[in-house]
Amino acid sequence: MSQQERIFLSAEWRDLVMLNYEVEPELLRERVPPGTQLDSFDGKTYVSLVGFRFCRTKLLGLLPVPFHANFDEVNLRFYVRREQDGELRRGVVFIAEVVPRWAIAAVARTFYNENYSSHAMRHRVGSSDSAKIAEYEWRIEGRWCGVSARAEGAPSQPAEGSVEQFITEHYWGYSMQWAGGSLEYHVAHPPWQVWRAAAAEFAGDASPLYGAALTDILKRRPDSAFIADGSAVTVSTGRKII
Repeated sequence: MSQQERIFLSAEWRDLVMLNYEVEPELLRERVPPGTQLDSFDGKTYVSLVGFRFCRTKLLGLLPVPFHANFDEVNLRFYVRREQDGELRRGVVFIAEVVPRWAIAAVARTFYNENYSSHAMRHRVGSSDSAKIAEYEWRIEGRWCGVSARAEGAPSQPAEGSVEQFITEHYWGYSMQWAGGSLEYHVAHPPWQVWRAAAAEFAGDASPLYGAALTDILKRRPDSAFIADGSAVTVSTGRKII
């Protein structure tokens, strides 16, 4: 993170379940923030359903918030890129984000105009010498939805040029703003190790959050799936780019 960037939030992101689905680019065109363009891997456009644990969360990198330091999040996202002063910035755009506490959702909506909502959540994470499992669930209109993955063996750094590297190494966030234009913010963390999933799925009806078309895509078998170990993360304050 450069000296010009100020930390808005620091935390640890742990035990990330990442289910990735190839989609037609036209499905996402209207959601692409101004100043960015859809990113692709081997000519394929992806959305990802991601569940993980937020741990040791602090505002401004210093201030722990009572009862809001540790919580789950599930988000649906896609990938964009932007060139700035000769630098290629690869970023994420969130379609919808779920957390269990309304105050967290309110802060994210206020400062970043991100589509956060608050719902009851629960998780299960376990590991042994030979296997790892992670599952995140959230309740919508009285019904539970879930994302889960099971992996075997030991984690490793994603291979250079792999889809796992593409998915995990997007270090910017972009969001459309109500008044027009886009907000850009830096998400800094070291490269993560990953376990390729032996089994992974989404279960439930999330159409109230994502709409029918995206929910139907999530019901397919993912085109790739893995669990990432995660790390410490810092999120910068946003700046308007256009």
